[in-house]
Amino acid sequence: MNPNEHTHISQSAQLAPSINRGSMVAKPWSSFRQGFSLLMQGIKQKTIKATYPWQQMAIERRRVLMLLVTLTTATVAYLWIDNQSNWDFLPLRLLQLTLFLLLTAWVAAGFFTAIMGFLVELFADGFALSARQVAHQSLSVNTKTAVIMPICNESVDTVFAGLRATCESLAQCPEAKQFDVFILSDSFDPAILAEELSAWSTLRDQLQGQVNLYYRVRQRRTRRKAGNVADFCRRWGKNYQYMVVFDADSVMSGDALVTLAKLMDQNPRSGIIQTVPQPCGVDTLHARVQQFAARVSGRLFTKGMLYWQLGESHYWGHNAIIRIEPFMKHCALADLPGTGGLSGHIMSHDFVEAAMMRRAGFDVWLVTDIEGSYEQQPANLPEELQRDRRWCQGNIKNIRLIAEPGFAMVHRFMLLTGVLAYASSPLWLLLILISTLVYALDYFFGSGLTDNLLLSHYTELWYVTLVLLFSPRIMSLLVIFYKRESIQYGGVFALLKSTLFESLYSAMVAPLRMMAHTYYVVSALTGLGLEWKSPLREAKSLQWRDTFKYFIPYMWPMALLALITLVVAPGNLPWLLPVFIPVILATPFAVITSSSYVGLWLRVRNVFITPEESTAPAVMQQAWYYSGRYIKLNRLLRWLRQPKARSGATAYHLR
Repeated sequence: MNPNEHTHISQSAQLAPSINRGSMVAKPWSSFRQGFSLLMQGIKQKTIKATYPWQQMAIERRRVLMLLVTLTTATVAYLWIDNQSNWDFLPLRLLQLTLFLLLTAWVAAGFFTAIMGFLVELFADGFALSARQVAHQSLSVNTKTAVIMPICNESVDTVFAGLRATCESLAQCPEAKQFDVFILSDSFDPAILAEELSAWSTLRDQLQGQVNLYYRVRQRRTRRKAGNVADFCRRWGKNYQYMVVFDADSVMSGDALVTLAKLMDQNPRSGIIQTVPQPCGVDTLHARVQQFAARVSGRLFTKGMLYWQLGESHYWGHNAIIRIEPFMKHCALADLPGTGGLSGHIMSHDFVEAAMMRRAGFDVWLVTDIEGSYEQQPANLPEELQRDRRWCQGNIKNIRLIAEPGFAMVHRFMLLTGVLAYASSPLWLLLILISTLVYALDYFFGSGLTDNLLLSHYTELWYVTLVLLFSPRIMSLLVIFYKRESIQYGGVFALLKSTLFESLYSAMVAPLRMMAHTYYVVSALTGLGLEWKSPLREAKSLQWRDTFKYFIPYMWPMALLALITLVVAPGNLPWLLPVFIPVILATPFAVITSSSYVGLWLRVRNVFITPEESTAPAVMQQAWYYSGRYIKLNRLLRWLRQPKARSGATAYHLR
């Protein structure tokens, strides 16, 4: 079906502006060997130079990070080595030590990132790009910005509800006429295409010309979202200085959009400016826990990342503004040569586009103080894991570009950490297997590998691990208390209670992610197929049978490993129960946490409250109203509060 053939749309309703074609040509990637050779030459010649003050500061900060991580890892190595009394089977011991230190370094990097985020929260960072810098600036009258929303077989009601709220918020800004909004559809389901066209026509009429709204269906759907964006750039990119890229679940306020354009105007060296989208609007228990965690401890990690990265930051592919001309010239993505799972088109395109933009001499900034940027979390654990599978395969592919000539060193590390975000799971699982093997060798062959182990040092290692993992949550609470923001989370007691429950929830989910991510890494490396589906935008409770089928490939190996541990290393079992139990109980855990009733039942009791729930932002209120969520939510909350209402309490209303 071609929506452009529909005749019921009025003649004045222009689907898309006239094409003003530009060029966006991808250049082949260098071979890994060639790129690595050039990289080594550059390091030896010390060709990395700081041109601007923030660059020199970033270099010094990263050196501090490397030193802190190295010292922490060395301390843990000393404790571990000092605990070993038997070094027979030396290769096995060395492998065990290597895995332990790799995982320690990974956790330590996150720990020190949170510490720096904590300090930035308290004392600010004079080198960071901030919305405050343009608060009293005007947007240039010559600036034209496109807001583009690539979609593919999405829930039309949900997508257009959020887009309508965004457009209406933008229409209230004096600069609204300097923005055009594009719906870039890659949908191929005829029924969905018809719904999209009807929804576009309706929304265009509702806006009454306050915001220009266009709709385009791509006939050649190549390279998924990255190809969709590139097609827009070739057709209309020359008409605009900037483009704000949305996901199908993105919602942004007009003020946030205008602030992004102002920041681009005032910082002509900036190629990409990324906001921090706040997850909200999903009521299942799983989603509400993730929303709470992102709001409480996530803020430290994002500000900590900015502290190390400054103008060489992340781009997450949505809720960000891009300078179009250099993007078209320097960020076209060629396919990775060869065959197999690590070849073909770039999937995790955002990290690569950020590296290419920086290579071209333009800054990539993460701005953490722009309010009015929102997204949705996956409603349940299987949906989250399915999303992780796409990201895992894309990130592992990107390892082939780590030696690409001209990439900034920090972006090379981003490509590496993108892999480690998933590869750490098989490393963790392998460490558990090796630890069990050590006990098995002692049990069956009397190897003596477990003789005279110093429990006191194991306890010290356990304490160090707990500090690295849980102190970021404590620092987050201190920031909230210091800024007197606890009321936004339901009050002091509610915040403390929710943080404790979130910590327990994270401990339950971590082993499940470990098993799933291990499978995804193996699948990506072996080239197993991946079915690419648009994620569900509406929460639905999981069915027991389907959930059991989903998790059984992870459950039975873990149950077998638990049984082996019980037989050969019963003393080691208590240490591994926090890993075994969540995976064995994956089915009931995932089903229960996929329920909106459970999530809202806890909301009524002030558990996992976020600022967006305590006082809903205006643009999100509108989005929820148009999608029907507002009415359903209030009805369900009133029902959950019914006993209190009968006792004289007032009915709850979403603010």
